[in-house]
Amino acid sequence: MSYPFVGASVRDQTCHFSVWAPLKKKVEVYLPATKAAYAMIKNDFGYWSAELANLSPDTAYFFILDGDKKLPDPASRSQADGVHGPSSVVETDYEWSDSNWGGLQLGEMIIYELHVGTFTASSDFEGVISKLPYLKSLGVNAIELMPLSQFPGERNWGYDGVFPFAVQSSYGGPRGLKKLVNAAHLQGIAVILDVVYNHQGPEGNYLGEYGPYFTDKYKTGWGQAVNYDDAWCDGVRNFYWQNALMWLDEFRIDGLRLDAVHAIWDSGASHFMEELSQRVRKLERESGRKKVLIAEFDLNNPRYILPFEKGGYGLDGQWIDEYHHALHSLITGEVDGYYEDFGQTDHLVRSLKDGYVYTGQYSVHRKKLFGKRPEGTTTDQFVVFAQNHDQVGNRMLGDRLTTLVSPEALKLAAATYLLSPYVPMLFMGEEYGEKNPFQYFISHTDKKLVELVRKGRKEEFSYFKWEGEVPDPQSEDTFRQCMLSWAVDKDREARALFLFYQHLINFRKTRVAMRGNSRDKLSVLPSPDGTICFERRADNDAILIVLNFNKNKITFSISQDRKLRKIFDSASKEWAGPAAADACDLKPGQAIDLYPQSALIFENY
Repeated sequence: MSYPFVGASVRDQTCHFSVWAPLKKKVEVYLPATKAAYAMIKNDFGYWSAELANLSPDTAYFFILDGDKKLPDPASRSQADGVHGPSSVVETDYEWSDSNWGGLQLGEMIIYELHVGTFTASSDFEGVISKLPYLKSLGVNAIELMPLSQFPGERNWGYDGVFPFAVQSSYGGPRGLKKLVNAAHLQGIAVILDVVYNHQGPEGNYLGEYGPYFTDKYKTGWGQAVNYDDAWCDGVRNFYWQNALMWLDEFRIDGLRLDAVHAIWDSGASHFMEELSQRVRKLERESGRKKVLIAEFDLNNPRYILPFEKGGYGLDGQWIDEYHHALHSLITGEVDGYYEDFGQTDHLVRSLKDGYVYTGQYSVHRKKLFGKRPEGTTTDQFVVFAQNHDQVGNRMLGDRLTTLVSPEALKLAAATYLLSPYVPMLFMGEEYGEKNPFQYFISHTDKKLVELVRKGRKEEFSYFKWEGEVPDPQSEDTFRQCMLSWAVDKDREARALFLFYQHLINFRKTRVAMRGNSRDKLSVLPSPDGTICFERRADNDAILIVLNFNKNKITFSISQDRKLRKIFDSASKEWAGPAAADACDLKPGQAIDLYPQSALIFENY
């Protein structure tokens, strides 16, 4: 069937309203300004519709269900008065100036994840726009925005959003987001949006009032599971497909990061993710612009990113938490909680080769054999990082890697993923060693819910051996502590680290050997304990990368048949390290000292 649109849409000076409420006997549009209610007509698939002439943008409205409950629109485009207030009609036209923009392939991207509320002091889209030249100078060509759908209050990570179609009003609303996307494209920067299709937040969640949006067949850790395969699921699937296409088409967003898709349960013949991919590929063809789909999921299963013809769901790529876990545990020594599955150089070597660390081995943390090899995939389908909102913010104190390790180890961590064959993603501020934490914060109005969140945060950290008091997520002080300091403009060490990142990002973009994306273009070579040595190749170019995770200086011998030139050393004085800055040539079999926690690059000569 051809699914009808949902929400309020103005065409030819007439506003068309549509809402899915299949089990209701009566639905009306109610305008608070005139206190008038207008009947809606129901079709065979449970969609109610009405048309009202001469409604101006920003007109407030509710839907009245069965003559009783007056509720905001589930597909509201604007909630200017918060999650419990009326919805508003929105003018969707925008004067774009990015006609020359065609998008980017995932493999081309240098991604920068940011939270709009804490990225700048203004806590809005205008603040992000003001930093686009800075990001371009760093070498970033894609920003990933944490969820923007309307959430309760003004402080939230975004994963408690309850109006998937409405842009958070305190950030600047829909026009503010379009202005940001347009400005980013003019700077050559793609925009990826984090979206949540596995659950809805608790406060202001009225979806269940309208129809069977949720199911008890499955359980999630965040609330009721969304109904993707039970009775009446067609309307639910359409709701989220339309949401995805709205961001990618109307807002010209370049890609979606799909939160925790392992909690999108669908046992139907055609999985929701597969059909979403098909719709997005159709939009790509029609728009002539690349649209990227990136999954976050806690399953080492390549099915999500395999092409349709190989039985896959056709997504472009996925986050690789295991690369982070292997790197983090190796560089910090943390091996509790889920880090108990990691901590050895071999774990990072496995991830370097396969993306996944566990490809069928026994996982101590999961108490089972876990994962499979990602056969049929390429390295540019995997997004890796040393920090992100989850891995920082879900620490008890939200402490960044900057506060956990030495400056030399910080550079080593950056080099380990920026020089990898995978797509790199920075977390806002890491490029200059931001020290302010990134903690979990909310601004709910339901006092009972606030207490539940506080209790849940304390229980969440029982797996780890962290010490201290759990910050109060409801406190505005917690939020304020998370604002970026922008020390890059004030501190010499911060500036030096920024230049280090800038150099490696440019090297990644310009060096031919860094372009190889098939697994046979990477070889891991024998090396001393606590080190990893691997070669990357593309066309006629090759480089050798050596990573020393030891906290002491060690001697490394070059193979007998190679003459190599050192062209980069993270320990160099150029990067505020202890080593000599000049390049050096090495004869076959010649040994070289590796400084503690350092990364080196060699080329043939």
